[in-house]
Amino acid sequence: MEQKKGKLILFSGPSGVGKDTLLDILLRKDPTLQKSISITTRLKRENEHDGVDYYFITPDDFEAMLDSGDVLEFAKYGKNLYGTPKKPVDKWLSEGKTVILKIEVQGAAKIKKMYPLSTAIFIMPPSLEILEHRLRCRGTEDEDDLVRRLEIARGEIEKSRGYDYIVINDDLESAADEVLDIIEKIDKGGFILCSIRI
Repeated sequence: MEQKKGKLILFSGPSGVGKDTLLDILLRKDPTLQKSISITTRLKRENEHDGVDYYFITPDDFEAMLDSGDVLEFAKYGKNLYGTPKKPVDKWLSEGKTVILKIEVQGAAKIKKMYPLSTAIFIMPPSLEILEHRLRCRGTEDEDDLVRRLEIARGEIEKSRGYDYIVINDDLESAADEVLDIIEKIDKGGFILCSIRI
């Protein structure tokens, strides 16, 4: 019997919107989901783990992976590089798994062209004011970096119209349930209309 082809879910949103926490909840609610782990040149935060949150690598190692064709896509976000290792994603898809790829907006557009059957979900903050509050409370960026991230966030929100679905992260559990509903609808060939409250 032929192996069912997996599904690729592109998972984007501005810095501070809660993507990582939301992903943790999704994986708890549905352990069959496969989270793709990105590579990045940024420094590891205190609460992060190498090989779990990201693969934290040097700029030289990043360049070496690019040269060898081992990176599906990459983007510069602020001062740092982020990318998606290609081999694990293709392996999981061939095994019929649902792969969630947390990815920057720049990279999502590239992946959508390479994998036209992928589904793009944008995680939206309830407002820019709430997003700024979350970033400040996180305390991981200096003022210059925070201002830069908010400016990037405005541009990302403008580009969210190109996504298949928009989920507003006002409440983590509710947002996770909405994402799981979307994945279930994809299985059945249906769709959901998501409203924007910005």
